[in-house]
Amino acid sequence: MRQWTLAALLAAAGSVQAAPLNIPLNAVDANGTGQQVGTVKVEQSRYGLVFTPTLSGLTPGIHGFHLHTNADCAPGSKDGQPSAAEMAGGHWDPDGAGKHGTPWQDDAHRGDLPALYVDADGNSGQPVLAPRLKSLDELKGHALMIHAGGDNHADHPKPLGGGGVRVACGVIK
Repeated sequence: MRQWTLAALLAAAGSVQAAPLNIPLNAVDANGTGQQVGTVKVEQSRYGLVFTPTLSGLTPGIHGFHLHTNADCAPGSKDGQPSAAEMAGGHWDPDGAGKHGTPWQDDAHRGDLPALYVDADGNSGQPVLAPRLKSLDELKGHALMIHAGGDNHADHPKPLGGGGVRVACGVIK
């Protein structure tokens, strides 16, 4: 009886899900960080990480959505010009793929997430799934970024999916 109880406890402990991460995102521009635009809750699922936004005040349409290398949303310089959230670095690429792609593509940045949809009122609440990201711990020490404009999940005809400037950023602790 005692061995069964221990086995049951071990099995139950293995099925416990990590507490979700709640990442606050702020508007960003070349001068720094602005007002909070909302949060993104990230939860583990057996299919990958689920990112559920609760955002407002954004431009309607499809936006590039990525995990960036550094946990820093400060402005910096790009091509000699001030640039929003530049200190976040590029898309997270721990495997050294060196190219932008789809969230399920093994030979692309692991930080490439599904595009984020913002409705006509400037709100975003539609969850997206990142199947290559399996653990909340992978996200810690990085930045979550929203770009102006869409993302074609390729480096052609423009690099990094053709998305625009960085418009919102959140540090993942």
